[in-house]
Amino acid sequence: SSRVVQIQAQMSERAVELLALPEDRPCLLLDVGCGSGLSGDRISEEGHYWVGLDISAAMLDVAVEREVEGDLLLADVGQGIPFRPGTFDGCISISAVQWLCNADKKSHSPPKRLYRFFSTLYTALARGSRAVLQLYPENSEQLELITAQAMRAGFTGGMVVDYPNSAKAKKFFLCLFVGASSTLPKGLGTECADEELHQAKFTNERTRFKNIKGKSVKKSRDWILEKKERRRRQGKEVREDTKYTGRKRRPHF
Repeated sequence: SSRVVQIQAQMSERAVELLALPEDRPCLLLDVGCGSGLSGDRISEEGHYWVGLDISAAMLDVAVEREVEGDLLLADVGQGIPFRPGTFDGCISISAVQWLCNADKKSHSPPKRLYRFFSTLYTALARGSRAVLQLYPENSEQLELITAQAMRAGFTGGMVVDYPNSAKAKKFFLCLFVGASSTLPKGLGTECADEELHQAKFTNERTRFKNIKGKSVKKSRDWILEKKERRRRQGKEVREDTKYTGRKRRPHF
């Protein structure tokens, strides 16, 4: 739909902006999960060249029909980025990286696939470049998994959140640096003086999402811990808190 195309274009424009590319020369960029080439169109409009990777042959066929200017490659990025070291001046990805958290096959291990992706991406990027990955995390655990694997692969950086106080307009951009770390860009709609409230950085502390009313999501670990604490204050007998409290169990046949 035209609305989806418009949102995709806006997120692509924002991702390219966060790359902070030099204005005096064209750059070669990697578009991970390029789909039909909508994000690549924005790269071309900025005067840069790009190579797009996608796991869907059907989406790449649409990109070919649209006669996009970038080069296209059918690839599963969970198996790694198939390019020589230092090939690209930057990387963007729109709404794609979170799919690596899914185990579509029995052999798929999300942590291993994410690490393979980030480690080969780190190698394929030139020293001093950036990768900006827009994503829609399902929950805080998924967000922690993605950022942890990126950090383990050698990246520095953190999460830039645009419009953090808006339920609809909020967007997550994982802004990663290759080599020396730079100042993390400020998210849009964060006029508050305390930037720490709106920019998520790599940390060992576990952070979790809350719903619109500011309460913990029902049946989440935080929700369970809060409920147990209330019962303790009421003088009721409650089991001890452990690392297994609130952990989801696999379904049994």
